[in-house]
Amino acid sequence: MIRKLLVANRGEIARRVFATCRALGIETVAVHSDADADAPFVAEADEAVRLPGNAPVETYLRVDLILDAARRCGVDAIHPGYGFLAENAEFAAAVTDAGLTWVGPPSKAIATMGDKLAAKALLAEAGVPMLPSWTEADQVTAFPVLVKASAGGGGRGMRVVPDAEGLAEAVASARREAMSAFGDGTVFIERYVERGRHVEVQIFGDRYGTVVALGARDCSIQRRHQKIVEEAPGVLSDGVRERLHEAAVAAGRAVDYVGAGTVEFLLAPDGEIHFLEMNTRLQVEHPVTELTTGLDLVRLQLLVAEGAPLPLTTTPPSTGHAIEVRLCAEEPAHSYRPATGTLHRFHLPGVAAEFGPLAAPGLRLDSGVVDGSAVSVHFDSMLAKVIAWAPTRVAAARALAGALARAELHGVATNRDLLIRVLRSPEFASADIDTGFLERHAEVFEPILPTTEIPVVALAAALALAAARRASAPVLAGLPSGWRNVPAFPQVTRFAGPHGDEIGIRYRLDRSGRLVEWSVAHTAADGVGTPEDQTDPGTPTVALVEAYPARVVLDVAGVRRAYRVHRVGSEVFVDGPAGATSLTELPRFPLPTAQLAAGSLLAPLPGAVARVHVEVGQRVAAGDLLLTLEAMKLEHPVLAPTDGLVTELPVPAGGQVDTGAVLAVVTPDEESPS
Repeated sequence: MIRKLLVANRGEIARRVFATCRALGIETVAVHSDADADAPFVAEADEAVRLPGNAPVETYLRVDLILDAARRCGVDAIHPGYGFLAENAEFAAAVTDAGLTWVGPPSKAIATMGDKLAAKALLAEAGVPMLPSWTEADQVTAFPVLVKASAGGGGRGMRVVPDAEGLAEAVASARREAMSAFGDGTVFIERYVERGRHVEVQIFGDRYGTVVALGARDCSIQRRHQKIVEEAPGVLSDGVRERLHEAAVAAGRAVDYVGAGTVEFLLAPDGEIHFLEMNTRLQVEHPVTELTTGLDLVRLQLLVAEGAPLPLTTTPPSTGHAIEVRLCAEEPAHSYRPATGTLHRFHLPGVAAEFGPLAAPGLRLDSGVVDGSAVSVHFDSMLAKVIAWAPTRVAAARALAGALARAELHGVATNRDLLIRVLRSPEFASADIDTGFLERHAEVFEPILPTTEIPVVALAAALALAAARRASAPVLAGLPSGWRNVPAFPQVTRFAGPHGDEIGIRYRLDRSGRLVEWSVAHTAADGVGTPEDQTDPGTPTVALVEAYPARVVLDVAGVRRAYRVHRVGSEVFVDGPAGATSLTELPRFPLPTAQLAAGSLLAPLPGAVARVHVEVGQRVAAGDLLLTLEAMKLEHPVLAPTDGLVTELPVPAGGQVDTGAVLAVVTPDEESPS
């Protein structure tokens, strides 16, 4: 019997495992990096051990430190979560060699499936259908192809290559990323199936030879080959579903599989299935299987690890439909640029359960963050998984999109709007999806809040700030917000907008607090705008219904709208019926600041310069790759914004940078020295 368990992981998955352990009466131990010292998963563990440092290679990838923590805390079992050491055969062997229970498959199975080339060969002999693949670039006979890391997953070290011209660079780039992420730069090349769907089967095995398929999931909506929307049961014909289950069980039996695993397939448009890989761990998307089967997969993992037989021998029935989205700290419209900072508010309405089952259709939240959590550059960008379970697929998608739309997510940019647009798209509703969905639907990258709504949102923010100032005034706090001795003189509030623009809100209240007039002066990021004394022609008629520091209600052209306003320092977060945005209040009399050289390219977030591709004095064209920034486990290209001359490269390869640091200066051609 497992009495005390250490989770060799962090964030959401650590909290998920702890939740089941609490229900079973198992004591818990967390390990944490310095950056995670105040994280929720650390607070929820019965005991916690510090792993000095921040980078994964210093902390969560240190087998010796984790085993030492287990020894010091007297644990008798280790759960690896997913990522980090979860599919490390040497770690699994070291845990069992230390006399501890490993909550996962045998190290031999991990090693076999971890080498994707060896796994493909073994499973092909077992009759599992395969795609043609090659180990060397000069062996490739047909395009397009997909370059994949042999030792990894999660989309890292993966590149789609349309023709022979780009293959060599794709292989080199994939090898660098695979080495950085997994410590193994081995890659292979596989035929790429266009318009294919990514489907997978959850399997479970025990020590007595039982291997069961627990149902299929569709994970086709992906960005950078990483899943962001997953659902169960996948929309599949009965024949395809049966073939998937049979192939997945055959794969598990071929390696004497024990514990939770996932066999991933590519479903071609013609209905043929092809093996992709087998993940020898619990998957991120396991909640959709739990909600549709009623099973607790972590509980099953612990049960099997203790030596008990599986309580089921056949595929369980599926009830309703579950859809999960991965809410990530990133900016999809800017090449999924990761976002860091403090999550000042994290609230999703209508959540019925966290990390566990739902008694009735509703929402489940599996989150690694709470209000005040710091989002650092050291780890993956996923903040939480939001899952809806409903009687039908349509109902689940609608409930999930609605919850995301009403969520308050303040302080860090997220992919929330992208997820809402995907869930509400007619193509998703009709299950017309595949792994290239996002590449074909540029419209889903548009923000939910229309640009035309931003002036009214900024007015609501200005009125809330004025109400807050009145509420905190040491004298005459009971006067209406904006009251003045000379009521004909307007108030002016200036904001930096969400797109690098400047918004000047001018408004006037009478002595009863009624909004008499208002106007907006808008200056775009390129410096073009409306004068301060000129009303934007698109400004609607607005009446003030009520204004409080955290809530403003406006009548906009006869339609009443309520806005929730949350201020943190100079940042102002506004959530309204048309969408959410953030503004930054600008000082009335700004201090002078140093001028950056024209053409300066700034770091969008902290990271390390992985490679520098150009030299000072080199002429470049707009879109040329200048350098590669590595952050949140991914490489991010920095491109020339215009034709010109590279005049500065202040940070060498390997150098660390903070947000806003100058990475390069490209002097435009018309300004370049002759």
